[in-house]
Amino acid sequence: MACQKLKPAWDKLREEYKDSKTQLVAAVDCASPGGKPLCEANKIRGYPTLKWGDPDNLEDYSGLRDFESLKAFVDEKLKPICSPTHMDLCDKATTKEIKKLHKLKMDALQEKIKNEEGKIEKLEADHKKYAEDMKAKYH
Repeated sequence: MACQKLKPAWDKLREEYKDSKTQLVAAVDCASPGGKPLCEANKIRGYPTLKWGDPDNLEDYSGLRDFESLKAFVDEKLKPICSPTHMDLCDKATTKEIKKLHKLKMDALQEKIKNEEGKIEKLEADHKKYAEDMKAKYH
């Protein structure tokens, strides 16, 4: 029943932003072969599920599902942000870093990503150990 109520609002929202260069309002059929991998990658379990944000880090939408609420959310939250395609929105330091990364060859860029992921993994492991130590100390 929730899907039947959402569909007209969602269709109207999609129509509202169909020509937008900065906001994408889309629907994915999680049962289709083309949509299933995307839904699995984003841990979509129930339908309809609304997600928003960076395609590589989508967040759950938990607001009201009428057209006015959805449109207000899009207008407020889904604005262009600093990125390689919107460098005019970046500060000088970020612009400099993006330009530096653009000059790297693919193998050098992949190595840089691998190194940064290694740092993240170490921080996560350190945090996990710290949390376990605190739990043991105070329980």
